Amino acid sequence: MPIVSRIRQAWNAFRQTDTPFQEYSYSVGPSTSEPPGRTRLRFYNEKSIISSIYTRISIYVAAIVIRHIKVDGENRYVEDIESGLNKCLLFEPNIDQGPRAFRQDIVMTLFDKGVAAIVPVDTEENPDNNADFEILTMRVGDVTQWYPRHVKVNLYNDNPVKGAREEIILEKRFVAIVENPLYAVMNEPNSTLQRLIRKLHLLDQVDEVSSSGKLDLIIQLPYVIKSEARREQAETRRKDIEFQLKGSQYGIAYTDGTEKITQLNRPAENNLLKQVEYLTEMLYGQLGLTADVMNGTADEAAMLNYYNRTVEPILDSIIEGMQRAYLGILATKKKERVRYFRDPFKLVPVAQLAEIVDKFTRNEILSSNEIRAFMGYKPSKDPKANQLVNSNMTQPGMAGPPPPPPGPSVAELDGVMNKVLGDLNANLDKIGKPTTGVGTLNGKAGSSNGRV
Repeated sequence: MPIVSRIRQAWNAFRQTDTPFQEYSYSVGPSTSEPPGRTRLRFYNEKSIISSIYTRISIYVAAIVIRHIKVDGENRYVEDIESGLNKCLLFEPNIDQGPRAFRQDIVMTLFDKGVAAIVPVDTEENPDNNADFEILTMRVGDVTQWYPRHVKVNLYNDNPVKGAREEIILEKRFVAIVENPLYAVMNEPNSTLQRLIRKLHLLDQVDEVSSSGKLDLIIQLPYVIKSEARREQAETRRKDIEFQLKGSQYGIAYTDGTEKITQLNRPAENNLLKQVEYLTEMLYGQLGLTADVMNGTADEAAMLNYYNRTVEPILDSIIEGMQRAYLGILATKKKERVRYFRDPFKLVPVAQLAEIVDKFTRNEILSSNEIRAFMGYKPSKDPKANQLVNSNMTQPGMAGPPPPPPGPSVAELDGVMNKVLGDLNANLDKIGKPTTGVGTLNGKAGSSNGRV
């Protein structure tokens, strides 16, 4: 597209009217103390173990790459598509985030709010007028209001004039709205995770009370406190002991020999900790998590179960939302897709990698250079390294072992055999004919007629 047409048709989500912005007094715009692309969790999620669960799952999801691809008639991957969407997914979604941080931002917003909105902020054409638009930048926001065909999204505006989060109303048609597939477990008011958050909040309150610095002393005075004078006398005695403990360097006070002091050195017992442990175990089971997955010691089978039960449903929700909003029916008919690709060799031990590589190359599934790319080696310059061939077998057009030297022909063998048979017949004829000769018999001369 010519550059003049691109400038004329360019669209920005924050500039939907023709009213120009006022120039800001500073040349670089307003500033913030924290990165604007970072997801800010709600208070009760950020200050508990829930944030560690969110972070761990989002790291695993963000490690899987999402791409804009083309498929064939059998819905198989053919090639990547050089588009603005693919550039955002693989290189730079916006000026503040890289692709991995962007994917993690989607998941964190999804867990904290229950719904994440992936908004195309800058496009080459106005998506209100053209369903086939090219995306230049993208950001993640949270939905604050729902309308029949629109949503109000809280989104960060990186324009130097603004530089703050704003609420804008956009059409659902071109906004990728991703709902948490684990919403009933994580975001429902009475879900397991919300119950765990409330129990943790109560447990924190009990801990704060028990560790507030109080001594919890009961002083038994040697007289009965019934009259007002005795009550004032007891209050004076209590304040005197408080003053001694507060003013003493080591917290030591003296009492009368007739007074008795009892210290309550532990709070009233409760079963909050057991309830927290029970709800945590239940939440792990419903999320497909285990303690080994959280601390990084899970084996291959446990990780495979975790990916199938937890990570892949989240990724499916993300790519389905992008497919609906950014590609639509027309691009889908052109065999365009948004897919995620996970490296299958990440969890394979080195001891098993050699056997797997041998099977993949011998069965002509992967070429040698593709295997080298997985292992982090540079591609080989040998043309054979880019071909799907079995090196253990001779391929057509390839030089095989040298052929054996040619033997005698059938005619030559027949000639040799005929000659041998002819010589043999001649010798037999000579042996069968009578011969005449002079010989000696018993030392005497004589003649003999007969066959030898």
